[in-house]
Amino acid sequence: MADLLRKPNGTTGKVHDITAESANWGYVGFGLYHLKAGETAAEVTGDREVILVLVEGKAKVSVGDQDFGELGKRMNVFERIPPACVYAPNDSEWKVVATTDCTIGVCTAPGKGNHPARVIENIELVERGKGGNTRYIHPIAMEEKDIADSLLVTEVFTPQGNWSSYPPHRHDEDNYPDMTYLEETYYHRLNPKQGFGFQRVFTEDGELDETMAVSDGDVVLVPKGHHPCGSPYGYEMYYLNVMAGPMRKWRFQNHPDHDWIFQRDSK
Repeated sequence: MADLLRKPNGTTGKVHDITAESANWGYVGFGLYHLKAGETAAEVTGDREVILVLVEGKAKVSVGDQDFGELGKRMNVFERIPPACVYAPNDSEWKVVATTDCTIGVCTAPGKGNHPARVIENIELVERGKGGNTRYIHPIAMEEKDIADSLLVTEVFTPQGNWSSYPPHRHDEDNYPDMTYLEETYYHRLNPKQGFGFQRVFTEDGELDETMAVSDGDVVLVPKGHHPCGSPYGYEMYYLNVMAGPMRKWRFQNHPDHDWIFQRDSK
């Protein structure tokens, strides 16, 4: 069985620490901190750029000698308020001081020094899909925003009973403009938190085919293949996506057996 489902390693401090090396791939890293008010997290970026996502709570954030002050308005991720986010380039150091209990996502990928530290602004909630495929997106740092060298970051809210990352699609070939190679992580949350969801990661040839029940706080790795998510009735699903590869563009192809759904809904 592929090691795609990563459980948090505790309830406080750094509960996820997924590196490119531990994921056995080349680009994406993802960390997650649970901080109590007054606690601090800080890291040197090295050769990697970072986008900090205040998933929940408030914190004072600085990058090097730039102090961005207290950020964050969303105390519960399911409020769907846009998150406070900060970009930190490679060869810098970031620091977060929690002013309330907070959850911090640390999204990383190779940096090239082309972008300055900054607060990421103008994050809007976008509706996507139809019917049971309806979901709501916060495009934090997709390619339309020229604010990173490698990182593509987004949040998705999937209502109870709905599907997302659907129809099944893949982005595992470096074949632009038809497709781009992008590794991806999914940090999952459920509302209420005792709920569960499902994510399938599979290739068309069947070489990889894993279906995972995800709990609140789990991370799923998507090294290749299709990767749809389902949220059972009674439980809303949230996930924070991190993508990166050799080109900062998101080009994908739907599964040929299921593309008819996209074609029908696009009319």
